[in-house]
Amino acid sequence: MGIPAFYRWLVDRYPLSVVPVVEEFPKVINGVLVPIDSSRPNPNGVEFDNLYLDMNGIIHPCFHPEDQPAPNSYEEVYKAVFKYIDHIFSLIRPRKLLYMAIDGVAPRAKMNQQRARRFRSAKDLADAAAEIEKLRDEMGSDSEKLTQSENASTLDSNVITPGTEFMASLSVALRYYIHLRLNNDPGWRGIKVILSDANVPGEGEHKIAAYIRAQRNLPGFDPNTRHCLYGLDADLIMLALATHELHFSILREDVRVARNREKAKKFGKDIILSGKEERKELNRDVNDDMPIKKFQFLNIWVLREYLAHDLRISDAPLKMDLERFIDDFVFICLFVGNDFLPHVPSLEISEGAIDLLMTVYKKEFARMGGYLTNSFKVDLERVEHFLQKVGPHESAIFRRRSQVQKEREIQFGVISTMMGIEQNKASSWTRNLQKSTKFFSKNLLNSKKSDLVIHDQVKLGEEGWKERYYAEKFEVKTDDSREKLKKHSVLKYVEGICWVMHYYYQGVCSWQWFYPYHYAPFASDFLDLKHLEIRFTLGVPFKPFDQLMGVLPAASAHALPLSYRNLMTDPSSAIIDFYPEDFELDLNGKRFSWQAICKLPFVQESRLLAELKKVEHTLTDEEKQRNSWTLDMLFVHISHPLASTIISIYRRKKDHPKLSKAKLKRKIDPEISGGMNGDMYISDKSVHAFEIYSPLGGMETITKNKTLFVYYKVPPVQEHIPRLPGGVILPKKSITKQDMQPAPVLWHEVTALRRRIYSERLISNSIAGPHLSKMARRLVSNYYHEQKQQSDAHVLDDHAMGDSCHRKKRIVEHKINHDTNSKHNILGKRKRGGRNNRNKRILEQNCEVSINNSNLGKRKRRDRGRRKKKIAERENSENHEHESNNSRRKCKENSHRKTTTAEEKQHGGSSNASNIKENTAVAKS
Repeated sequence: MGIPAFYRWLVDRYPLSVVPVVEEFPKVINGVLVPIDSSRPNPNGVEFDNLYLDMNGIIHPCFHPEDQPAPNSYEEVYKAVFKYIDHIFSLIRPRKLLYMAIDGVAPRAKMNQQRARRFRSAKDLADAAAEIEKLRDEMGSDSEKLTQSENASTLDSNVITPGTEFMASLSVALRYYIHLRLNNDPGWRGIKVILSDANVPGEGEHKIAAYIRAQRNLPGFDPNTRHCLYGLDADLIMLALATHELHFSILREDVRVARNREKAKKFGKDIILSGKEERKELNRDVNDDMPIKKFQFLNIWVLREYLAHDLRISDAPLKMDLERFIDDFVFICLFVGNDFLPHVPSLEISEGAIDLLMTVYKKEFARMGGYLTNSFKVDLERVEHFLQKVGPHESAIFRRRSQVQKEREIQFGVISTMMGIEQNKASSWTRNLQKSTKFFSKNLLNSKKSDLVIHDQVKLGEEGWKERYYAEKFEVKTDDSREKLKKHSVLKYVEGICWVMHYYYQGVCSWQWFYPYHYAPFASDFLDLKHLEIRFTLGVPFKPFDQLMGVLPAASAHALPLSYRNLMTDPSSAIIDFYPEDFELDLNGKRFSWQAICKLPFVQESRLLAELKKVEHTLTDEEKQRNSWTLDMLFVHISHPLASTIISIYRRKKDHPKLSKAKLKRKIDPEISGGMNGDMYISDKSVHAFEIYSPLGGMETITKNKTLFVYYKVPPVQEHIPRLPGGVILPKKSITKQDMQPAPVLWHEVTALRRRIYSERLISNSIAGPHLSKMARRLVSNYYHEQKQQSDAHVLDDHAMGDSCHRKKRIVEHKINHDTNSKHNILGKRKRGGRNNRNKRILEQNCEVSINNSNLGKRKRRDRGRRKKKIAERENSENHEHESNNSRRKCKENSHRKTTTAEEKQHGGSSNASNIKENTAVAKS
């Protein structure tokens, strides 16, 4: 399981640390499928030395594949595993070592989680079988569509546990597969292959980490060895960082592709098939080509650069040490959850817990005195200071969580309504399936003891939440018992984080230790840590059958010998209380049923081992072999330099009594083994077999075998040095300040407005998330761009209108002045004054209209301009006609005036002549 949601957080936060894998595919030439030649250079441009496979990350997908029908037999599972390994090998193409590690017996701290998962798996399988039976009765003739589900239920995945027949047969099958590839594939011949099967104690990924730590401290190790580790657990990232190996890559499936598949399944796209597609899917053989998956490299050296930037502290009181920062980063991530401890209630990765822890760490680094850890050693006084600064955030986190839960309930109600509408349109078989799903969900959500507890009695964030938490989750009544339990849970949790750090950096420090509660204390409750005494006793691991009895439910008793089964199923068994058929599932604030806490009783080791000792004598030789511990197996082709040493030792010691018992021990020379240290144990039966028979049907027998194998043991445990090895070549810097994302806003401090922006939309075909923000920015940008263009146009129009008005005003004033000053104008003063006033008013109105027009749209301004032009033309024609009339009238008046003057002159001359005559006559008389 690892650390839930950690890988997704890391990819989102540090995107350049992840790169896609370049793949090659087999080619068809003349109708013949030509496989990939893994001896050719790696298409990714990097030549890896060592490839490590966490085999449980391969076995589980092959046992219950997502995109194919479930296998009908173990042989189909084994063949699918072979194809999966071939695919991974073609991607990486290691040049020195292939290490295949299967989970062996785990420490007791991990067994509690394994027990919960297997009990839950058995319960889900039983519930699904009951639902299928109910559907068969309801569907009648359509019941053949349940064939695929029935096949899935025939194989119990709980057998993927050390000590079962399945795991023993898998080990035999993998030995045959390794011989087959070393003999026939040129890409395999130059490498060493180590198989650490389920009878070698320890988890697969931790056996790999122990091998790397053991090699890097010894002579002959190449500090620039390129490692690649494949696995599905997120804690592989922590283990890779803890090795302090620089040239390290983790191979994983692309989480974005996985998300799409999950979404498709969520909306039922993979549930119902019809017609040809259905028959094609159901007829596909599990041995066909593996479904296409996209893979990614997580490059640890790039992640280290990101952490160097992100954990930089400006006011640090001492010189910054990146290796110590990395160790502290691994440590603080323990509080968000791992395989051995429940996470602190207020710290969820999906709620920004890692961002909060890193923010508090950088802020308090100087005040708490420096680093929290030194390799696997933990400074508890500083840890207390650190957690006390995280504590004040808890109330705000719980209040925000409560608000989000209320919003989610509203959304769920709307979605349920929409699903109800769509259900009416579904086919008969679909309605039956949905009906069954609702029935199954209803059974899970009722109030029985075996069902999910969904009623929140604690109400975190409301007054008195801490007291209610301990009373409800830890079932304590009085204040005194609550305080005692709180202190004890804190002590055990602190022991747990110290145990995990030792496990990551040095190996198991106690096989028997475990955290004895289902829930964790709050961050604010970690007090007086410096006075705690943390001590561990190493002990010994369980035997495989002991672990099976500790983790398997009674429904999986078929995986055990008969005498052991009775202890799980017989009501009179002294340990029958370890195997309840009914148990409580507590969602504990989570959204999905698979996240629920299985509140199973903890197994008491002393009682269990005492009862098992009574029946151990009934085991057969084959069962005793399955119940024993063994060593790793080392395989090489006879062309490998190490093979000549093995053959030479075998020939010299062929009569040695230890040879038949595989106890002939020799130290491996790193100069001829490619830098690998350790011890090999040679056996007369294992060195060289001329024929290797196939344990699987339909696969060839290997004749003229050219592969050797011996037992292998890693060097003794030495103290891990958490530093880069001497002589390592540092790669070029990949990350700059520009590549770093801004400091995230803490989840519980996000404002209500920001929540509305990023909340999910319930409207069909609506836009949400980053796409909505991009379109919103584009809309606002376009709006302001258009406003700017209109504003610029208005300014130009205002200038143009203003200039026109001024020109017209000057023309009118000039005309008025001209008319006023004209000496030949016969109009009166009053007429001229009235006309001038009228022209001024018209001019002012035109200017006002022109200014108002600038506020209209382009089309309105254009139409108004056309009307204004027509009016101006009409006024000009009227003015021209008026002026013509005035000029004609003036001409007439002038001509009339001239005529009158002439007449007057003429009339005046004749009168004067008569007057002169009269005056002359008078004078004569």
